[in-house]
Amino acid sequence: MWKTSLGPRPLPGVAEVPDDVTKGETVLAGQALGKAKTVYATTLQGAGKALTAAHVIGDTPPPVTQTARHWAYSLFRVHDSLAIAELDVPWWTYRAIDAVKLWLAAHDGPVRVYEYGSGASTFWLSRRCDEVHSVEHHRGFGEMMAGELAGQANVSLRIIEPTTSRSPRVGSQKEGHGGLDFYDYVHSIDDVAGDFDIVVIDGRAREACLEASRHRLARGGIIVYDNSLRRRYRLAIEGSGMVAHRYRGLTPTLPYPDQTSLLTAP
Repeated sequence: MWKTSLGPRPLPGVAEVPDDVTKGETVLAGQALGKAKTVYATTLQGAGKALTAAHVIGDTPPPVTQTARHWAYSLFRVHDSLAIAELDVPWWTYRAIDAVKLWLAAHDGPVRVYEYGSGASTFWLSRRCDEVHSVEHHRGFGEMMAGELAGQANVSLRIIEPTTSRSPRVGSQKEGHGGLDFYDYVHSIDDVAGDFDIVVIDGRAREACLEASRHRLARGGIIVYDNSLRRRYRLAIEGSGMVAHRYRGLTPTLPYPDQTSLLTAP
C-alpha cells in the first residue's frame, strides 16, 4: 500500500519506527531469505546428483502427463533454468502449461511471442512457436542464455539492464531493486513491430509490463502472467480490464503450490 504525503499514523501508545530502521530490517530479512533459498537449492541439486549416480532416480524425467511423478523428479532441478528446460516445461504451474498447450493446439497460423524474463520457458516456447522475442534484465544470466540459445534461429534475446536513478520512471518492488529504472526494459516491446499471440510476463516490473504489452496482443491472444497470487500482481491484473483465468497448483521444482494466470481481452 502506498503511503500518503502525511505518512501512516501510528497506533495510540505505540512508538513509530523510523523508516531507515524498517528498511534495514526488510533488507536483512530479504538477505536471510535469499541465503535460505540458496542453501535449499544447493542441497536439493546435490541430492539429485547423488540419487542419480546411485540409480535411485533415472537419468530421464517421467512424462509430463504424469504430473505428480514429474513434479517430484523436478524438485532436484530447483533454481536451475537449464536443468528445468531439460524437463521440457516452462516455470509455470502444470495446469497453466496444459492450458497453453491446448491454446497452441487450437491456434491456426504462426505464433509470435514476446517474453519478459528468459529461462526455461524460452526453450519450451521456441520448440512450439514460430517467433520468440525475449528480453532479460540480468546481464550475467542473459549472456548465459544467449549462448545456450545460439542455435535457435527463431529466438531473439535482448539484454536490457535497468539504469540507476533517484526517480525511476518504472521501478521494481522486488527486494534489492530500489533506485533502478526499468523503463527501457518494459518498453522494449515497442521496438518490435506487429502484434503478439502470446506475451509472457515473468520478469521485473511486471505491473508495468502488463500495461505496456496488453495493447499489443493479437486478436484471440493470451498473456501468461506468472506468480499471480502476489497481491501487487493481483491488483495490476484486476485494474487492467482483462479477463483472468487462474491456474493454481504444482509448479516444476517448487515445493509449494503457486498460481499462473492466463489473461485474455474482454
